[in-house]
Amino acid sequence: MAGDLKKRKPRDIVYEQDLKVEWRDGIVSHFPFVALRDSCPCASCVDELTGRKVLDKSSIPTDIYIKKADYVGNYAIRIDWSDGHDTGIYSFRFLRDLFDMAAAKGFPTGGPFARES
Repeated sequence: MAGDLKKRKPRDIVYEQDLKVEWRDGIVSHFPFVALRDSCPCASCVDELTGRKVLDKSSIPTDIYIKKADYVGNYAIRIDWSDGHDTGIYSFRFLRDLFDMAAAKGFPTGGPFARES
């Protein structure tokens, strides 16, 4: 369990061309902005009762970017997006799970998340 906690806690988070997370286990992951916005777990984007995604990906501007990101305690970041959306809280566990799921699929061509070489 201690290893799992170490794996899911970032050493550093930087946003420039994408959201780059350097994890304490040495993995570096990249989250393109459109894919990350499309994965927003907030109640405006995902129905709280059914868990069904309600955000329409086609409504996300292709040039979306992070205006501001703040830590929420020691477990998440809250992102203010250029499209005005600002209610998404991305837990570190959620981010690592997104990355690990992409890794399990072998980072398919055109897939949203990537591992730094």
